[in-house]
Amino acid sequence: MNVLLIGSGGREHALAWKLAASPMLTKLYAAPGNPGIAREAEIVALDVNDHVAVAAFCKDKAIDLVVVGPEAPLVAGLGDELRAAGIRVFGPSAKAAQLEGSKGFTKDLCRKYNIPTAAYERFGNAADARAYVEKMGAPIVVKADGLAAGKGVTVAMTLDEALDAVDACFEGGFGAAGAEVVIEEFLTGEEASFFCLCDGKTALPFGTAQDHKRVGEGDTGPNTGGMGAYSPAPVMTPELIERTMREIIEPTMRGMAEMGMPFSGVLFAGLMINEKGPQLIEYNVRFGDPECQVLMMRLKDDLLVLLNAVADGQLSHMSARWRDEAALTVVMASKGYPGTPMKGTIIRGLDKAPEGVEIFHAGTAEEDGEIVAAGGRVLNVTATGRTVTEAQRKAYEAVDVIDWPEGFCRRDIGWRAVEREQE
Repeated sequence: MNVLLIGSGGREHALAWKLAASPMLTKLYAAPGNPGIAREAEIVALDVNDHVAVAAFCKDKAIDLVVVGPEAPLVAGLGDELRAAGIRVFGPSAKAAQLEGSKGFTKDLCRKYNIPTAAYERFGNAADARAYVEKMGAPIVVKADGLAAGKGVTVAMTLDEALDAVDACFEGGFGAAGAEVVIEEFLTGEEASFFCLCDGKTALPFGTAQDHKRVGEGDTGPNTGGMGAYSPAPVMTPELIERTMREIIEPTMRGMAEMGMPFSGVLFAGLMINEKGPQLIEYNVRFGDPECQVLMMRLKDDLLVLLNAVADGQLSHMSARWRDEAALTVVMASKGYPGTPMKGTIIRGLDKAPEGVEIFHAGTAEEDGEIVAAGGRVLNVTATGRTVTEAQRKAYEAVDVIDWPEGFCRRDIGWRAVEREQE
């Protein structure tokens, strides 16, 4: 099979690494790619926002499947336009991608189909939103409705913080994404990431992980796109997985089909686990980043076979098998992140990682034969081990041989699982 992978981050490098191992693969192309992905795929200079150009490339190269990594092209309707041209796609339609593209859409779906989630209200102007925040008090959660590259959510512990977040949305801090705001009840508990492959009819559980959103150790500081992750998430017991499928995923699949927008692709449920059970924080319509990296390290099966079954609507015949080991990834970010990261700094020592550790490129470029930082989150140092503790040790050993003074990482990724293992 000829496959085109869309995207340029650590998630896409992990997908490229796993797809490249498939005996079914004839040729893997990637657009726009990165220097790490270039080791697994042929990089093509395609503007992924030019859907006509992407379709023309697919026709020219006899592409059998397009795998769309990030959310923005899905929300923009790339999947629809490729399917209309007769090209098979892994990823949802633009209508189905509203599950990530509009937080208000997802909250309304939850209300309609009795899916457990935080109480909420939606606002189209700052005055009403501010009045609601003042009435409800803090802690409270303020979310820009649209896509904001993982940065449109404020978990406000004080009233001033919440009011500032409302103002930031309506004053254009998140562009069009902040034109509407969702304000939610603050939930307590333990967060987990739960994934399902979906073909519009069938949902196949596809692994669990735990992300670390805050930039600082001990889960302090501002939210980021994710500073590290591990899989599996111990909090997601077989009983909780079964409840999540029954109470959250299956009603979502049913509701989307009833509304004429069946969901096909990967459904990523961000969950809060507490005494009430699993509650939905948000949906994403693509693999998590950096959760994808740990899932790909643990997946036993041929990823291409599974994605193909999704595109064909044949998921009911499939299963997914996982290695017993834990996997853990540490995000190395450029100093300044999640604000203004330093760019263009040289990274050395990437070839010195111990055996069994994969370094996925997330925000890199190549200049004059050197790998340089080209984004905020730059590298995903990913290891497996018999336990999370062992995977954590191996990952940090690899971090310590990377020569990049302008980079930083959290040193406590996996701390919850490590504490459990030491009990």
